[in-house]
Amino acid sequence: MRKLNTLIGSPVERVEDLRFLRGRGQYVDDLSRSGTLHAAMVRSAVAHGRLRAIDAGAARAMPGVHAIITAQDVGRPVPTIPFRRPNPTIVPYAQPVLADGIVRYVGEPVAVVLADSAERAEDAALAVAPDIEHLPAVANWATSARGEVLLIPGTTSNCAAVFTANAGDADATFRRAAYTRREQFRVQRMTAMTMETRGLLAEWNAGRLSVSGAAKLPFFNRRAMAAMMNLPEQAVDYVEYDVGGGFGARGEFYPEDFLVAFAARTYGRPVKWIEDRREHFMAIAHSRETECDLEIACDKDGAVLGLRGDIWVDIGAYVRPNGMTPVRNVAQFTTGPYRVPNLQLSAHALVTNKTPSGTYRGPGRFEGCFFMERLIDMAAKDLGVDRLEIRRRNLIALSEMPYPLAPVRPNDGFGDTACDSGDYAQTFDRCIADAGWQDKAALSGKVIAGRYHGVGIACFIEGGASGPRENARIAIERDGSFSVYVGSSAVGQGVETIMAQIAADALEVPLEQVTVYHGSTTYLSEGYGSYGSRATVMGGNAIVQTAQALIEKIRAAAGERLSVAADTVTISEGRACAPDGRCVAMAELAGLAADGKFDNAKATYTYGTAIAHVAVDPDTGGVAVLDYLVVDDVGRIINPETLHGQVIGAAVQGLGSVFTEEIVYDDQGQLLVASLADYLVPVATDYPCVRAVSLEEHPSPNNPLGAKGAGEGGIIPLGGAVTNAVAAALASFGVEPRVLPLTPARIWQMIQDAKKQ
Repeated sequence: MRKLNTLIGSPVERVEDLRFLRGRGQYVDDLSRSGTLHAAMVRSAVAHGRLRAIDAGAARAMPGVHAIITAQDVGRPVPTIPFRRPNPTIVPYAQPVLADGIVRYVGEPVAVVLADSAERAEDAALAVAPDIEHLPAVANWATSARGEVLLIPGTTSNCAAVFTANAGDADATFRRAAYTRREQFRVQRMTAMTMETRGLLAEWNAGRLSVSGAAKLPFFNRRAMAAMMNLPEQAVDYVEYDVGGGFGARGEFYPEDFLVAFAARTYGRPVKWIEDRREHFMAIAHSRETECDLEIACDKDGAVLGLRGDIWVDIGAYVRPNGMTPVRNVAQFTTGPYRVPNLQLSAHALVTNKTPSGTYRGPGRFEGCFFMERLIDMAAKDLGVDRLEIRRRNLIALSEMPYPLAPVRPNDGFGDTACDSGDYAQTFDRCIADAGWQDKAALSGKVIAGRYHGVGIACFIEGGASGPRENARIAIERDGSFSVYVGSSAVGQGVETIMAQIAADALEVPLEQVTVYHGSTTYLSEGYGSYGSRATVMGGNAIVQTAQALIEKIRAAAGERLSVAADTVTISEGRACAPDGRCVAMAELAGLAADGKFDNAKATYTYGTAIAHVAVDPDTGGVAVLDYLVVDDVGRIINPETLHGQVIGAAVQGLGSVFTEEIVYDDQGQLLVASLADYLVPVATDYPCVRAVSLEEHPSPNNPLGAKGAGEGGIIPLGGAVTNAVAAALASFGVEPRVLPLTPARIWQMIQDAKKQ
């Protein structure tokens, strides 16, 4: 049959954009319900303390205040937030929805105020007076590891979990290696800065709970909410609206999710809560803050023989629902795309008196790539081996695919994994050529117009296709168009466009005849959402499977109407036709629908290389990024335009991570960052020369589309590539950056310290 469509692979403009550009996006703060109560959270101003009492008398007397909810009102034991991947060691570290007896970080909810306006609720929240007896604060992972103050009663340490990656015999390898080097590196604490803050609107009606403002994980959150509320899962709906980005942190189950819903059920009125930006800094999941002590072993020619060491992750006061993912990932993926036959890495999750951590774009992989790429550059310098040659020598080869990655224990429900396909040298060589490495490398260390120039390189892999499945449903409407329902969520990545392209191709209809509905639990009985670069792979393949099932139903129905065998019916241009030319229009088959799913236990791995060219001002420590190029292979490209936007956006986000973004606490656990004046995110003029080239030479063998995840590849190599470039620029000073972010003050100080030696 002639193929009508070639939408997959075409640069289709995002169908979402028209409504956004016209101001017709609908966010949860746009929602209004009659009789709504507005919630404001009363949060602890103390990092660690004993909550002796809460004086809410003055607040209750204020005009418009309807109620104040404390742990006593919620009931004891106070519910704790479920884990997405539970294991026994983390159970004691679950977060209660309200502090009960002990507060463990600045910003922890201790009460909820309900009032007839948001302003009155906020004013009343300021009038609530918690009586908190100060306890010693555990302000960093090193203090936590000593265990002098245990944060969770009944535990024997502040280490919630240890993930270990092992392969070969690392200790024996280091005893006989020709070359070893041991180093310490650190990545700072940061968080996701979505365009608008979180928001929720909960409604209770005749035994049913509806929560608007779902993002990322509506189906998990529905299960969690139903269990915590002792409701049947079918009595809870999570409804998705527009959001300005997710980046890992958006849409996890937070204390506010339960509290807003509990208030709506308790008082029988809609309850709305919109987070302000100051709250965002202290309430949404933080991430990164990872430190390591690693040792690399090589032969005299630079072939990596082994890697060993310890990694410590400051996870904050509690384990978030998905808080172990960065810890697990940094253990498994520090080796990146390199062949490391002998490995012994232990990643430790340590609780402190800080906001709990979770995932942030490229969780664990950003940190691990930074560590590994710095070690490789240092090893190349010590051994007198070219920086390109040492990488080319150690990259996993095409002939080794699928290449098993070192197993991690405990596996935390992930299972063992393997790089699925790819020629890592191909993207490496393409990046070198397109970046003009040879010409730029000749400038490394040179002074031009008072600035030291340098180039750096880093290679990476990006995991995707998180399982176990995704679901879809396709139905024919009265006008002959198709409604596509998918469990994937939209967090700014263009789900409506991508899924429509896949569905239109699979159904052989024009794109305009397909409408995509996503995320909300009202559409499907089961779904999984968007995380871990999974939406296109899992949701897209679920649509392909469902479309095939619907096509068979269409053929059967049309064959019956036309009195021909179903297998003789052809479908083209919105009609189902018999061999003699008689046809049935799709509108005549309205109501026909099919459900389907895509099951998958095998991850996909996008891979690539990034090169940065920088110029460093030694007088100020300021770094200008003159050029940044990332080349990746994403398996199969569904839409080159949306893909390009994802990679470039991730790269700019990563540059913010490298240079300016940092959440800082003092030694008493007090948060020192409260606004975007303190936490500097990149703006459009900061990094004008960011380039991306995406290839599709090696489709994944693990799914019918051949697609791989591509939402994180732009950010993962940034720390390594840029820091290596800065080190190359300042080689004459002997500067070797080991800590992010690369603030002007930090770089200036490194130069001054080097001058004194």
